[in-house]
Amino acid sequence: MNTDVEFHIRQNYPWNKLPANVKQGLGNSQREYEKHVLLYSIRNQLRFRNNLVRHVRKDERRYYEELLKYSREHLMLYPYHLSDIMVKGLRVTPFSYYIGIMEDIMNSEKSYDSLPNFTAADCLRLLGIGRNQYIDLMNQCRSSKKFFRRKSARDLLPSKPVDISVEPWWVAQTGYITEDDIRICSSAEKKAIDKMIDSGPQLAGTIEFNVVLSLYNRGFIYLDVPISDDSCISVPPLEGFVMNRVQGDYFETLLYKIFVSIDEQTNVAELANVLEIDQDLVKNAVSMYCRLGFAVKKGQVFNSEQLHASWKNAPSVNRLKSTMDPQKMLLSWEQGSPVMEGGSSATDTDTTSLEDQAGDTGSVSSLSIPAAPTKRIAFLFDSTLTAFLMMGNLSPNLKSHAVTMFEVGKLSDETLDSFLAELEKVESTAEGEAQRYFDHALTLKNTILFLRYNKELTQDQGPDIPNIGFPLDMLRCESLLGLDQATCSRVLNKNYKLLVSMAPLSNEIRPISSCTPQHIGPAIPEVSSIWFKLYVYHVTGQGPPSLLLSKGSRLRKLPHIFQAYDRLLITSWGHDPGVVPTSNVLTMLNDALTHSAVLIQGHGMHGHGETVHIPFPFDEEDLKGEFSYSNMCVHKALQKLKEHVDLEHQCGYITMLNSNNRHRRRTSDSVEYRGETHLGGGLDTNGSTESFELVTEENGEGKGKTDALSSEDEWVPLELCFGMPLFSSELNRRVCRKIASHKLCSNESLQELLHSSRKLSLKVLSFVHSFQDGGQPAEPDSGVSNPLSQPPAESGVPLPSLNLLFKDGQLKEWNGRAPPPLDISSLQKDQPS
Repeated sequence: MNTDVEFHIRQNYPWNKLPANVKQGLGNSQREYEKHVLLYSIRNQLRFRNNLVRHVRKDERRYYEELLKYSREHLMLYPYHLSDIMVKGLRVTPFSYYIGIMEDIMNSEKSYDSLPNFTAADCLRLLGIGRNQYIDLMNQCRSSKKFFRRKSARDLLPSKPVDISVEPWWVAQTGYITEDDIRICSSAEKKAIDKMIDSGPQLAGTIEFNVVLSLYNRGFIYLDVPISDDSCISVPPLEGFVMNRVQGDYFETLLYKIFVSIDEQTNVAELANVLEIDQDLVKNAVSMYCRLGFAVKKGQVFNSEQLHASWKNAPSVNRLKSTMDPQKMLLSWEQGSPVMEGGSSATDTDTTSLEDQAGDTGSVSSLSIPAAPTKRIAFLFDSTLTAFLMMGNLSPNLKSHAVTMFEVGKLSDETLDSFLAELEKVESTAEGEAQRYFDHALTLKNTILFLRYNKELTQDQGPDIPNIGFPLDMLRCESLLGLDQATCSRVLNKNYKLLVSMAPLSNEIRPISSCTPQHIGPAIPEVSSIWFKLYVYHVTGQGPPSLLLSKGSRLRKLPHIFQAYDRLLITSWGHDPGVVPTSNVLTMLNDALTHSAVLIQGHGMHGHGETVHIPFPFDEEDLKGEFSYSNMCVHKALQKLKEHVDLEHQCGYITMLNSNNRHRRRTSDSVEYRGETHLGGGLDTNGSTESFELVTEENGEGKGKTDALSSEDEWVPLELCFGMPLFSSELNRRVCRKIASHKLCSNESLQELLHSSRKLSLKVLSFVHSFQDGGQPAEPDSGVSNPLSQPPAESGVPLPSLNLLFKDGQLKEWNGRAPPPLDISSLQKDQPS
């Protein structure tokens, strides 16, 4: 549906008030507009009254029946915001709605994964049917077909809801109750119903607990979860969330948008304003979180004097409370009352259990936190990290945090104590591939402890502000990208002083672009793309032989410059790189070129090339002395790079490559391979360096021998990554030390970073543009065929329109012609330059 048409329907524009261009887009047909109005209203589960649909469809009951049918067919969440109509008018309770959905998918023999995430979570809450139960039901259903008496799916489904979690501040309202229903009620139930009929809706906590459950299970009442303009909620680690699939309907999209945007200090009205979304929609979403047990309403939500005595001993069946100790899940903030020194606050007891596990640097229970909400640091990560935390069986409750990081897209500072406690349980050693998962978990823990409430980072806060450092939130890049750019910018500016990215970010995502708040990480998406590699080679005049082929090109033979190499580094556009053997690489390259641009780079002449990661900013000591294996900061390429890229106010690492490393191939006790990946890098989710990183032993004798053999000309820059590396604990430790010693988080440094990031962005964009224009078709007898027309890149980073070759310190267009024959042995000798 056209966005202009949607806008005018949302604003309740009748046909005669539509602008001429919108009418023209609808073929000047009022009937067509009315069809759009009806479809939009049903898709968005709009109320009949006060909306444009009432002028299009006169029969209110029929409209709601169509809405319910559409929602059920598309497996959407029950429209709780229309409960008064659904339960009282149509007598369709959430239980009967989800039973209908379950019956439909069982009869169609669909898998459990066909249920969207939130719908599956609500089915689990009300019906008690999760993945295993569904498989069991399907097996029973299929086996019954073999006998004469066949059981239908409906016969196997439960006849009443399982016991659900009900909070005392929820509101009980009467549903559709007949005289026959009243006859089977107990006296206590009749009394409760009479009170609701006579006095209106009642707080659930004022009615006997068992009466509320009994009436709800029989469908005589329904429960509203009231959310007001000033309501604030916290999102603890998710329990009971079902990770199936994303549907993409309006409400699910809204739920994910609010998940990543909400925080404990922002109330509903402020959030609606920041997101520029209707307040009622935000209230509906927040209400759904609380209903499903994915969020907790903050502050004084119920007067204990009003609470019925039966609620004090009511069993807690909430998945959150049963599986995790709430004290270990979040720091409790009592209505703006902060954690104070001296121990008068209730929150002191909430965090004591974590102090021993998380350590002094991770726990804030002993800190004096100002009452006014303070801005935070945001640590940006991608789905690679959540995958590592989920895949490794690292610690018992770590998976719920990983699910929260992926689905909510955020771990707020209030939940980091319990997250750190779980990371503390991770062992430091594992076998094989699992070691990568353990390494990332441990390095992540150290990164959080360094960034969170670190006084070293905030020494210039001013005399009136207590220096306790900044709180830390963790945000998933992909979730932020679900917001439009303007909304994302408003959310980040409202809550954060500084953004820090993990490094390397996966090439499969678009990094967050942000001028303010300042970003220690890629300034723009181009800085995290193949283009930036070529920019580094271009400005330094050094780098491995590299050939960037546009999509649709086709190689007839491996280009001459790669003939001397045993291993090539292949990066297909929008994927992470992998090191592959040169033998039989041609078929693989041509397959990749049919759907993507590809960068081919020389990596190693005798097996893998050797790589070394150099952290920056550089210390003064780093820049003294002669070049050696242990002192690469003085490399002439890095000195040139410093003139074009600000390495003083950013942090990260530069990867140096030595392709001609025959004399350094020592036994496995000196060098360890971290693994190798396939073309396209889909399997190498850790990014470019992990696939071929070599870990060199800290051995004095070995290093001395290496230093003697090292030659500056043998080493060239391979890539530059901004951010905090998580794949190597030693590299991470060195970067953290440099952030503190160079005061990168000071206001002065951040101001410099703002200017230098803008300059770098303009330089890189200009560089990309200069190598995009004026492409000439390849010669008929050349080794490459003409590229296809280039579609715009999905990530917003422009695809190459020319084939580009970096060789002998120059980047230029490549027409596919081979140079005159050369002696291979002399080529090997001279290759590094």
